[in-house]
Amino acid sequence: MVEPVTSEIAEATRDDALTDLELTLLLEAVLRFSGHDFTDYAQVTLKRRIDERMRAENVQTISGLQERLLHDREALSRFIFSMSGGRGRFFADPSFFRVFRRQIAPLLRTYSFTRIWIPNCACGEDAYSIAVLLKEEGLLERTMIYATDASEAALAAAREGVYEIEAGDNPGVAYAATGAGLPLAELCEIGDGKLRFGEDVKRHIIFAKHSLVTDGSLNEFHVIVARGVLRHFNRALQFRVHNLFLSSLIRLGFLCLGYNESLQMTPHEGVFRRLVDDAPIYRRMR
Repeated sequence: MVEPVTSEIAEATRDDALTDLELTLLLEAVLRFSGHDFTDYAQVTLKRRIDERMRAENVQTISGLQERLLHDREALSRFIFSMSGGRGRFFADPSFFRVFRRQIAPLLRTYSFTRIWIPNCACGEDAYSIAVLLKEEGLLERTMIYATDASEAALAAAREGVYEIEAGDNPGVAYAATGAGLPLAELCEIGDGKLRFGEDVKRHIIFAKHSLVTDGSLNEFHVIVARGVLRHFNRALQFRVHNLFLSSLIRLGFLCLGYNESLQMTPHEGVFRRLVDDAPIYRRMR
């Protein structure tokens, strides 16, 4: 007679094996059908976002989600959009922008023209946030921001430059917390529950399709802002992206990561110097 506990463990093991198999087949199908490669994303990120898509698409299994993605282009577009990170917030973590304003912006003044790269930009919130800060600092006119993502839907939303202000969000207050001297309303348009950016800001941002998984360097940049990007990748993909960032950054350029990310204990640590103790902002020294 099989012990009940042993039987339950065996059933749970079979369920986990089936889920892993379905996940592998889903990622392979998406790669072969669309060219988007998510196989080196961290398992925690994959499973969380796939669970979210299953609920949103009203399917019960990963296999059901795979069938939906292969037969519904809009569903596939939504899936790729969700894997890019989806919607973000303006001036998320104002302390980062305070450091950018006080530590990086003064050094950017020493260049006649600067290029900034924001990979995996999703709907462009960080791109516009940086642009507005540079506008107030008098640096935007000699800056070009390259904001890239693998999702066409995310890029299309970003190019519009019009955002609904979600309940509970107050971008004006968040911007003030960055050490701003001007109210946000003097740098862009706020009204009717929306945030709108004019051509004076938009013409300094190039939104373009680019995948950190498969594509190479775009240019040499003075600053790369990749907050919250690396934590979604496994170790092998993180190493590739570290190399890509290094090859895309000028000597003495700046690499800005998210607060739960670091170059510590990586093969690239010796190339960089941490700019401040309390933020993962690095300067390339060689």
